[in-house]
Amino acid sequence: MSILAIGLSHRTSPVALLERVSLTGDRLVKLLHDVQHDTSVAEAMVVSTCNRVEIYVTVDRFHAALTAVTGLLGVHTGVTVEELTPHLYVHYEERAVEHLFSVVCGLDSMVVGEGQILGQVRQALKLGQRQGTVGATLNDLVQQALRVGKRAHTDTGIDQAGASLVTAGLALAGEIAGRRALVVGAGSMSSLAAVTLQRAGVTDIVVANRTYERGARLAANVGGRAVEFSAMPAELAGADIVITCTGAGRHIITPDMLGGPTFLLDLALPHDVDPAVRRVPGVRLVDLETIQESGIGSREVDAVASVRALVVEELRAYLDAERAAKVTPTVVALRSKAAGVVESELGRLLMRVPDLDARARDEVAMTVQRVVDKLLHEPTVRVKQLATCPGGDHYAEALRELFNLDPKMPEAVREVEL
Repeated sequence: MSILAIGLSHRTSPVALLERVSLTGDRLVKLLHDVQHDTSVAEAMVVSTCNRVEIYVTVDRFHAALTAVTGLLGVHTGVTVEELTPHLYVHYEERAVEHLFSVVCGLDSMVVGEGQILGQVRQALKLGQRQGTVGATLNDLVQQALRVGKRAHTDTGIDQAGASLVTAGLALAGEIAGRRALVVGAGSMSSLAAVTLQRAGVTDIVVANRTYERGARLAANVGGRAVEFSAMPAELAGADIVITCTGAGRHIITPDMLGGPTFLLDLALPHDVDPAVRRVPGVRLVDLETIQESGIGSREVDAVASVRALVVEELRAYLDAERAAKVTPTVVALRSKAAGVVESELGRLLMRVPDLDARARDEVAMTVQRVVDKLLHEPTVRVKQLATCPGGDHYAEALRELFNLDPKMPEAVREVEL
């Protein structure tokens, strides 16, 4: 069985589409069961948040599973496959594992390094366990991913990366106390930005968000006011500072919207602000690349780099362990066959020498067993080592062929182990 991940997030989809696709409660449970009941899928887990919807499945047929899962996502959300397809990403086998590790570490979040996703993935796993759609393969993978995420937050400074990037970006604006600010968006990064502005002495804060209610809640938290998203262009005219992080995936602020001195801090990826605004007199644009080049946010950039290296390290260890585990049933089957041969030959010996005393019988049995163990030790150790190399599964096939093992026996051993 292989891992397949299908999803869409703030990086690939407009917020309006994410809101339509996001599922909770009974609708989420129904999707989970329908996906798992498809003949091409063995196990299923769904991560559904305001910023992403991802379906993780174990499959034996890639194309059949991809078609089935995409179709079911469309059926349960009311969004056609034609609408979904341009915004979906698909990861398979090693890439799927790497993506999940990156997600739980906060590398794929709107606010880099945020820890909330750890809890969200943990809840998705628990739901799959309760509903019986998560089996041994997905359980082991997600448990390992959660350990990787916890290690990232414990061993690196990724937790503070998002908040620090806001601070670093605003440091390039100079004195901001007493100035008028416009915050576009109401997600985690925008919330951090609004709170940072308030703490820096900015008392006139306007929040523009596609969902007015969310914008209003954020504005109330910082003593500001909310406006409809459609009013954002008009609000730009009176703003000294503009901070945007919507995850819209396109430019929502363009040169024709600006006409006076304005400091713009674009924290979105892909960017919210058209880089061409830099040609407008009096306008200064700072984005994540600018922060990195300035060196102010270098510690945060280093933290992200450290987590990326951690993901690579943990991915390699996970894949090595998986490859080694795949040959274990073959090794067990080989030793089982050897044990049967030893038992058969000892029985034959006792029939020929029935007067052999118990002590002698035990000594002969131990000697024969030691010989067999020593003969099998080197090849079984080596096949486990070689299994971690590309194409390592061929060595297990060679063992099965050389020792004429029943092809079904390793799978039977695997089922017993699971």
